[in-house]
Amino acid sequence: MVDRFSRRAFLGGVASLIPAAGLAEAPLVSLRPQLRGAQVTGVDRLVQAARLRGEVVFAVADVKTGMVLEASGGQQGLPPASVAKALTALYAMDVLGPDFRFETKLVADGVIENGILEGDLILVGGGDPLVDTDVLAAMAADLRKAGITEVRGAFKVYDGALPYVFSIDPGQPDHLGYSPAISGMALNFNRVHFEWKRDGTGYDVTMDARSRNYTPSVDMASMRVEARNLPIYTYQPSARQDRWSVAKGALGNGGARWLPVRKPALYAGDVFRTLARVNGIVLSRVQITRQAPQGTALVVHQSDPLTDILRGMLKYSTNITAEMVGMAATKARGVAPRDLAESAAEMNRWAQETYGIEGIALVDHSGLGDASRMAPEALVAVLAAGSNSEELRPLLKPFTLTDRNGNPVKNHPVKVDAKTGTLNFVSGLGGFLTTAGGAELAFAIFTADVAHRATIPRAFRERPDGARSWNRRSRKLQRALIERWGALYGS
Repeated sequence: MVDRFSRRAFLGGVASLIPAAGLAEAPLVSLRPQLRGAQVTGVDRLVQAARLRGEVVFAVADVKTGMVLEASGGQQGLPPASVAKALTALYAMDVLGPDFRFETKLVADGVIENGILEGDLILVGGGDPLVDTDVLAAMAADLRKAGITEVRGAFKVYDGALPYVFSIDPGQPDHLGYSPAISGMALNFNRVHFEWKRDGTGYDVTMDARSRNYTPSVDMASMRVEARNLPIYTYQPSARQDRWSVAKGALGNGGARWLPVRKPALYAGDVFRTLARVNGIVLSRVQITRQAPQGTALVVHQSDPLTDILRGMLKYSTNITAEMVGMAATKARGVAPRDLAESAAEMNRWAQETYGIEGIALVDHSGLGDASRMAPEALVAVLAAGSNSEELRPLLKPFTLTDRNGNPVKNHPVKVDAKTGTLNFVSGLGGFLTTAGGAELAFAIFTADVAHRATIPRAFRERPDGARSWNRRSRKLQRALIERWGALYGS
């Protein structure tokens, strides 16, 4: 499963956000005594040393009692970035169940005689965020094994299991692969692979749906190289194509990157037609339907269990996984969301009902949207509640502590499992901490210079000036706070 996420390195860049700056509030007095003889740096000094413009808020609590041990601005909401995915994981496990599996089907709507389907073949998306080209290839082969040799009706793709969303965050530049379209049918995280190689004075370009074992070209996405320097990419939609152009002056000798897909159902249908043809089954032009299909299931692909999907989502921070899983959970609660905001609002209600908290106001399930707000004390209350440390912690990625030079510290006495979150001038970290003495803590740290972020034009949000150094200082502060808590509450 890990290999399905490995090409995330192609995405490149970071993301975005928005409003207000000010000094962090003074921390609450610790509810536990400091270890005698330990030199624990005060919070004010740590925050000042970070030299961060904007705001710093955090909270840490005892997992067993839920008691807040220390907080600064703990009830103030800031953008959580991808730390929001930790809440989405809990939401999905509670509503869908840890063993839930998504299903993608090939359905025959018509009579089958002597291997000939006298009717329509429908590729039915069930909201599985992990379908890739290898999965579709296996389904095409299984269709042939089921005895189908010809389809005389239409070939349709059903994507109505989830609402269609053009982009997770429309505030992002068009070409960023981590903000693709969403629907009930997904393929390769709804990204298409663009590759270019210099060919004399021009370029040879390809657009394909590559996976581990296959590299089928696609017709629904096209690329045109134009004689310009800026903008690097432009996007133009059409009825049946994602039409891209790229600046010749930015290409160099060659390279590749993943671009977002805005027509997921058409993308999946395009690729499946190619794979079916390899198996001797010729399908007609793809038709998209949002009408629930009727007929006989010929092939059924089941996803990995939900816990495995969530583990990959938290490790690789895949936005599309968070959004599709989150909307599936909302739908399972009997709510039919029209967009991400409505689905996130239902998750916010769930958090309030389940944990009796305020301070969570997300606009999506991934944390990519710049209007989301989360208070650190609210997240800490969720993390420390009930058996959440036992259910969520094994899914979180171990967080490596470093020395003053940024080198990883092997066998560090403090063990941390957490979800990171990074947007331009926004950084978050939330999860669990075990001290050397065995104390179990839940914590959340959010930093943001949202006022400065609001001044960055949309076209420059991939890598704005100063973002890297700001986020690096924020991460250094996060580690310093964890070191403080490990020493302060070590026994």
